[in-house]
Amino acid sequence: MKIAIEELDRAILAPIFAEFFRAGFKLLYVGGCVRNAVMAVNATDIDLVTDATPPQMREIAEVLGLSVIPTGEAHGTLTFQMGKQKYEITTFRQDVETDGRHATVAFGTSLEGDAARRDFTMNALYADATGNLIDPLGGLEDAKSHKLRFIGDADGRIAEDYLRILRFFRFWAWYGDPDQGIDAEGLAACAQLQSGLDVISKERIGSELLKLLAAPNPAPALAAMEATGILAHILPGASVCGMALLVEAEKGLEPNVLRRLAMLGGDTLQANLRLGNAAARQVGQMRHHGQNSDMALAHGFALGAEHGWSSWLLRSVWLEQMPTVEDRLAVSAGAIAICPVKAVDLKGLFEGPALGAALRQAQAAWLASHMQLEKPELIVRLRLERG
Repeated sequence: MKIAIEELDRAILAPIFAEFFRAGFKLLYVGGCVRNAVMAVNATDIDLVTDATPPQMREIAEVLGLSVIPTGEAHGTLTFQMGKQKYEITTFRQDVETDGRHATVAFGTSLEGDAARRDFTMNALYADATGNLIDPLGGLEDAKSHKLRFIGDADGRIAEDYLRILRFFRFWAWYGDPDQGIDAEGLAACAQLQSGLDVISKERIGSELLKLLAAPNPAPALAAMEATGILAHILPGASVCGMALLVEAEKGLEPNVLRRLAMLGGDTLQANLRLGNAAARQVGQMRHHGQNSDMALAHGFALGAEHGWSSWLLRSVWLEQMPTVEDRLAVSAGAIAICPVKAVDLKGLFEGPALGAALRQAQAAWLASHMQLEKPELIVRLRLERG
C-alpha cells in the first residue's frame, strides 16, 4: 500500500532522503504522520527514523550543509534544520532497561526491533520516500478500523512507561471508534497498573489530559477513565457528568480545553495538573460565573465574549438546557457594554473597600436593568441604600 506523502513535506525532505540512501542508510517516515495519512487526518508532526547512528547522521548533515540540533543525541535523536523547517530523525532503538518512565536504549539496525518498542500498533507504521507503507506489526488494519491496541502484552508496554496509561485514553479519544468500544485488554491493564502514574510528573499528566480534552469528543474516553478510577487518581473530585452535553452544545465551535476542564472540575486543578496562572484563573472564573450568574449579559460583561460564552455554556449544561441564539447575542452585548458609573463618580460618597463594593453594586443593578439604568439613577440608588 502507498500513502499520499505530499503533505509530509516530500519535496523539502527529498534531498535528505536521497543523501541517506546514497550513504547506504535507510530513512523512513514513522508514527503519527504515517498513521494520520492512513486515516486521512492532517499530520501535526513529521518524525523520521534511520539505521544510521547520530555520528553518521552528522556526517550526512555536513554533506548537505545543514545545521544539526542535538535534541536527544544520547537517545539517538538529532534535529535537521532546513531554513525554518526542523525535522527530528532518530536511530532505530531497542529498550535495554526501563523504570516505568525513562528507558536505557541501545541503537540498532532492525526496523522490527524499533517497532516492537513502540506503544500502539497504529503508531508502529513506517513509509519510505515514495510513500510505500511498511507495517511490521499489523497496525495498518487497526488504523483503518480505528482500533487502538497496545503492541504485544499491554501490561508490559505500560510497565515500560506508565504515561502510556494516559496516552491510551488520549489516542482513543482522537483516533478510536466509540461504536466499537475501547480495547478491553488495554483498559484492564490501565486500571490494574494505575498506581504507576504516581511516578509521572504533574506537568506530564496535565499535558496529556489537556491533549485529550482537545479531541473532537473526549466524553467517551473520560467516561472510561472515570469508570476505572483513573480520572479520580490524577484529578480527585473531577466528574464527567455533563461533558457529553457540553460537546453537543459546542457544535460549530473549536474545542476549548479550558472550558472542558472547567466542566470536568476537580480539586486543586493548578497543583494536580500544573496549570499556569492565567489558565487556572480562566478556569476558575468560568466555573464561578457558570455557577453563580443567571444573566447572559453579566457573563459577557465580566469575562468578555469568548470566555463569557464559555461560562454561559457551562451554566446551560449544568441546568440541562441548550443555549440559544438570544443567549449568544446577550453575551456579546455584555462584552462590549460599558457601565455608566465609574469609581470616580462615587468618590466623596464612598471610600476604601466601600468604594469597590459600591461600584460592583452599581454594575449589578445596571446589568439587572438590562443596561437601561443611567448614571444619575444608579447613583441615586446607591445614595438611598447607603442611607
